[in-house]
Amino acid sequence: MYKALYTKWRPMTFDDVISQEHTTDTLRNQIINGKTAHAYLFTGSRGTGKTTCARILAKAVNCRNMKNGNPCLECDICRDADSGALTDIVEIDAASNNGVDDIRDLRDGAVYTPERGEYKIYIIDEVHMLSPSAFNALLKIMEEPPDYVKFILATTEIHKVPATIASRCQRYDFRRIKAEDIAKRLLYIASRENLKLTEDGAAMIAKLADGGMRDAVSLLDQCSACADEINAEAVSNTAGIAGKEYVYDLLEAVTECNAANALSITGALYDMSKDLMRLCEELITQLRNIMLLTASPETAEKLMVCTPDEISRLKKLAEKNSLERIMALLTSFQDCRERMNRVLNRRIEFEMSLIRICGNVDLPQVVDNSEIYDKIKMLEDKLAGVNTPPKKQEILTAESPAIDAEPTPNVDTTSMKPEEYTPCDRWEEVLEEFKRLNPAVAASLEGSTAATAGNVIIIQSKNRFFITLLKSSKENAISLGRAIYNVLGQKYAIRARCTTTEEEQKNMAEQLIKKAQSSGISTDVE
Repeated sequence: MYKALYTKWRPMTFDDVISQEHTTDTLRNQIINGKTAHAYLFTGSRGTGKTTCARILAKAVNCRNMKNGNPCLECDICRDADSGALTDIVEIDAASNNGVDDIRDLRDGAVYTPERGEYKIYIIDEVHMLSPSAFNALLKIMEEPPDYVKFILATTEIHKVPATIASRCQRYDFRRIKAEDIAKRLLYIASRENLKLTEDGAAMIAKLADGGMRDAVSLLDQCSACADEINAEAVSNTAGIAGKEYVYDLLEAVTECNAANALSITGALYDMSKDLMRLCEELITQLRNIMLLTASPETAEKLMVCTPDEISRLKKLAEKNSLERIMALLTSFQDCRERMNRVLNRRIEFEMSLIRICGNVDLPQVVDNSEIYDKIKMLEDKLAGVNTPPKKQEILTAESPAIDAEPTPNVDTTSMKPEEYTPCDRWEEVLEEFKRLNPAVAASLEGSTAATAGNVIIIQSKNRFFITLLKSSKENAISLGRAIYNVLGQKYAIRARCTTTEEEQKNMAEQLIKKAQSSGISTDVE
């Protein structure tokens, strides 16, 4: 019987797990030193190795011939665990067994000692799916478990796990796997399976997998049944996505406002059975790359999601568009992508959006409200007879949603020097999490940096619109606090600083006044 590649090539030891060394090294050392915890919480996006590492850990702590923290894979414990016949390792899918009765059955079974191994291990996958009453039942056994019982919880949505449960576990965050690591692993699997996988094909699969190894291997498996040689073109055809040239041709047409050409390209792609929703997602990805090149050319290449040969063409597109135009296009395509989930005919929705973008229909305007606030402040100061220059920095505090109230700062940041702060090395991960929780606001933090001092995190951004967004909506501040807590695992008092100079703020205000006057709007305060 044929065995799916993602099942066949699932890692069997910690050494086989890629891009998660920060987790696997720690777990291996705990096993070697006999200091494993009674409960673990593995969190991260799909396909990053959470359940795999849970199974490896469960085998290793029971293995009769453990080797350097890894299961030996040769003893009867390891063999039966791999075949699912070891009763000392119990896997529970919380997505389908999420009731209180299921957890009560678990609790009742936990009173019995392990039959063959040293520990009885309960692996609860997608634990966030448990009902509130089931979580309460689980908490009871997790508070004071027998010495021979261990729990390994896995979830893709850590914010849905109650703090009472999370606080009783050792938490490990699984990162998205780097595209280059995925491509390297795919080439290795292909060589062992006698598949003709080219480097550009591996890179294309890695890009589409979006950090998930399981998705990548599944797509490789799918491609192997459709093409003798798995190159970028074969991957595109199998996945139902548009090739690079079609995407860039469509972007060129949109840039030139050539609706006829854009519709012609779309029609050709539709006739070839290309997925228009996936096409819309590809356009959004490439427009994001163009936005980064326009807004921050110095750091853009580190943040972009593309292959090296695409950068030159993206730069040409960036030269033809203003940042305001790019952000308006992004807004339009993201709105289109959202609407395509609800309409009967996705082609019509996509074509309507193209006509709006290329025709005389106005695009959504991206407005920087910070200019308006500067204008109001200037006019208020003028009315009061106070000549107060704009502040060089703004500081904002936001509550962290992971707790009911943010902690009281334990350091005085007002008198601290820049070198006294500790740079936040995982800030890019925080931005990725923030993008998942609140994509509309996350774009305003592109190019920002962060540092910590005690229990205070200081965010520095050139974009004053970011601070405006946090002030205007408590939900925006809450989602940022949640992203910080989810990644860093610590409660922080948040400070946001704008690095825009006084001169830049003054110029922005003057531009606003000119715009208002040219539109016939009075700038006098009555």
